[in-house]
Amino acid sequence: MEIRNLGRSGLRVSAIGLGCNNFGGRIDLEATRKVIHKAFDLGITLFDTADTYGNRGGSETEMGQVLGDERKRIVLASKFGMPMDDVDVKIGGSRRYIMQAVEDSLRRLRTDWLDLYQIHQPDPRTPIEETLRALDDLVHQGKARYIGCSNFPAWQVVEAQWTARANGLNAFVSCQDEYSLLVRHVVEPQLRPAMLQYGMGLLPFFPLASGVLTGKYRRNAPLPSGTRLATTARLADRYLTERNWPIAEQLGDFAERRGHTLLELAFSWLLAQAPVASVIAGATRPEQLEQNVKAGGWKLTDEDLAEVDRITAG
Repeated sequence: MEIRNLGRSGLRVSAIGLGCNNFGGRIDLEATRKVIHKAFDLGITLFDTADTYGNRGGSETEMGQVLGDERKRIVLASKFGMPMDDVDVKIGGSRRYIMQAVEDSLRRLRTDWLDLYQIHQPDPRTPIEETLRALDDLVHQGKARYIGCSNFPAWQVVEAQWTARANGLNAFVSCQDEYSLLVRHVVEPQLRPAMLQYGMGLLPFFPLASGVLTGKYRRNAPLPSGTRLATTARLADRYLTERNWPIAEQLGDFAERRGHTLLELAFSWLLAQAPVASVIAGATRPEQLEQNVKAGGWKLTDEDLAEVDRITAG
């Protein structure tokens, strides 16, 4: 397993990470245990969760029951800021909430610290300086080693970095955002230049566009039963579009001509993009993890990358 630095920070993560959004929700404790143990066996060190994953705390709770002593050798990342109640109180980036949210996550995960603590979304009601000062305190207290952000537009990333610099605070070392062969507009026009300027690492989520880039879906054919897009209409409407179908088909043909799969192309292309540090993908079965790790091994040439750019511009 390749190990990379997260941006210009000293935090080192596996090139393929495990997204833990299925734990405590889509799969039960025993299935979670099998996936986590397989991740250990494969050399995956980055485990990315959030307080809202599973049934609000379910992912962290199950991970806390499974990780045991192995927790010490992994990079454990979690997030806060999405709604954890229905009355608009347990949400956001205020000092009051951050101090409560981190204690709740640490308790569920049965650990004393998080290697990476990320704000899950911008909080328009709280000044970014208040959020950063609270997170800086957590770093000094040893409850968080590094801090990051997720779903921040480029201008808010820049604002946060300048606020941290001007006030002598720990700054975000990473961004976690959607990025894939089918969704390039979120990162590339403005966010990527900002991350490169400030030495931040990118942790792309939805690298397979909710399964479209696995090759298991076919245009004008029934959706495979039990799959995410077959059971979640809003995702199917978002990804199975007239624009995406021909692009996915051409990418599949491109990979096949070179003796690879579409899934291998999806992972390897991301790993060739600066400043990607680790590709985060969820799994419900150990076999999926094996496929993900194998997929990151294709080293694309400059000519390959140029052809992919041409296809995805369509």
